[in-house]
Amino acid sequence: MSQPDSNRLIYVPLLTFVLLFFSFPPAVKSENPSPSSPPSPAWQELEPGLELAEFAAPQKSESGDSIIRVLRIDLKFFQLRLLNASASPEKKSRSAREWAERYRLVAAINASMYQEDFLRSVSLMKTRGHVNNSYFSKDKTILVFDPETDALPPVKLIDLDCDDFSFWRNQYQTLVQSIRMISCSGQNVWKESPRKWSTTAVGLDRKSRVLFIHVRSPYSTHDLINILLGLSLEIDRMMYTEGGPEAQLYFQTKNKVFEFLGSYETGLGNVENISKGWPLPNVIGVVRKK
Repeated sequence: MSQPDSNRLIYVPLLTFVLLFFSFPPAVKSENPSPSSPPSPAWQELEPGLELAEFAAPQKSESGDSIIRVLRIDLKFFQLRLLNASASPEKKSRSAREWAERYRLVAAINASMYQEDFLRSVSLMKTRGHVNNSYFSKDKTILVFDPETDALPPVKLIDLDCDDFSFWRNQYQTLVQSIRMISCSGQNVWKESPRKWSTTAVGLDRKSRVLFIHVRSPYSTHDLINILLGLSLEIDRMMYTEGGPEAQLYFQTKNKVFEFLGSYETGLGNVENISKGWPLPNVIGVVRKK
């Protein structure tokens, strides 16, 4: 056996090192998050306990700006209030803006879909001293607030598959039943459909903050829920409150006013020229704690 060549022993590892070095360039820290990571919201504080975030939806809509707007409400500073046209002598419906201006609300959003009489909700809806609709439907979610005692959470989203509603319904004075969007297990429970519309929704995050959500651009509700679950909102539960041109979100601070209106519904078309909110018989309002 011949003696090993010492120069060859040095050359081979060096060549291997050079090849490996150029085959695997040094890692560069990306300035952008991974495509699989949800976009981080840029929350704008409007006042203590009230924040706004706007997300560019990763799935573009066929119409509009494809922006998802979320108003986040900290219940240490605010409380919810349900307003019904059926509770007033004149039985007058108002836009979200008009409800807010009339009753000095910080914010207002659709409470739920309503019936052809333009007064009653499609499902159970009541406040302390007034019943808008006593009908308990098959819809799986009930937003409850105005608790009987301070020991209770100020707001809950009851899921009929997980919670004992027969117990909770007696613990709160305000009840709003509507269609479940995200279940207590964090799942999208809306069936797929080609129908699309503007949307409002109300949710709770994992820190028990209330989320008012408005999306003017039309999406199928199933697709919209998937988009929302992909955002950094930490949504715990969520219910549908309205769709189409009726969908409205209004809020105001000392210096700014924000009004977002719906524009589209399959079968009705795109109503881009809407400049004033349609009358709503029922809204969920936000008021400052005294």
